[in-house]
Amino acid sequence: MDTLQNMRVFSRVVEAGSFTAAAQHLNTTTAYASRAVSDLEAHLRTRLLNRTTRRIALTEAGERYLQRCEQILAYVDQAEAEAGDAHARPSGKLKVHSMTSFGQHYAVPMISRYQARHPSVQVDLTLAQRMPDLLDEGYDVSLVLASELPDSGLVSQRLGSVFSIVCASPAYIARHGTPHVLSDLASHACLQLITPVFPPDKWTFDGPNGQETVGLGPTTFTVNVADALAVAIQEGMGIGVLPTPSALPGLRAGKLVRVLPQYTMQELSVYALYPSRQYLDAKIRTWVDFMRDELPATLARDVESLKEFVLDSAGT
Repeated sequence: MDTLQNMRVFSRVVEAGSFTAAAQHLNTTTAYASRAVSDLEAHLRTRLLNRTTRRIALTEAGERYLQRCEQILAYVDQAEAEAGDAHARPSGKLKVHSMTSFGQHYAVPMISRYQARHPSVQVDLTLAQRMPDLLDEGYDVSLVLASELPDSGLVSQRLGSVFSIVCASPAYIARHGTPHVLSDLASHACLQLITPVFPPDKWTFDGPNGQETVGLGPTTFTVNVADALAVAIQEGMGIGVLPTPSALPGLRAGKLVRVLPQYTMQELSVYALYPSRQYLDAKIRTWVDFMRDELPATLARDVESLKEFVLDSAGT
């Protein structure tokens, strides 16, 4: 008995909903499909399907066996594809999710460089603050920022870390003065970035005294995208906390100044998440490897760039 082939027939019968439909898909006879399932049941001494003249239905044992069959058949298909070089070269569509600000400033430039190396890969990038369900929504990779990851059953690769800094516009500082210690923030208009990783009513900083938390009162402006917050700060609406990549363009243009430079806000790790499986499509593997090789140096350059703007925060 060809157990593997009978597993394929059994899986196809369940998927198609009948022996006849499965036989047509497999280009064989209904009798052959029926005999393959019967041979499996005889081999296992277990009924896998309940049959009537009109329909079939999985037994409880059949449901469990089907799950194992699908896993085994997937591994066999992957092994055959690898041996046939089908997955040795990255190609096809790579569906990537990234949190918004990180994706705009880091993922997009890296996608450009990745595609220069792998032109056969088409990238479909979605920017969203929420963490998607990779399996239900069909994403290959998700780039997320988090202090720690929940237990999700996904494979994760840590790619680096990012943090946020306190910024204001020169005009705002001229009108309201420069905060020098965290308690000074109570007398300033604090604009809030609302994301899954930042609570709406407090800012938690790392600084000379370790981790400190400042409670925030009512605010006149909240927004869920860092680049939009950067515009509000540049307009002089108040003081806000920006991720480094969102702050740097305004700092370089002189539209922002960094205040409280001795403090950074909630360092977050950057993770690449992808479905847990032993055999990765080449486009997923090469994209994650590319990010792991390229991103740390890019993040380090941005941190180094911040040093030239520290003196600006003194209001000079």
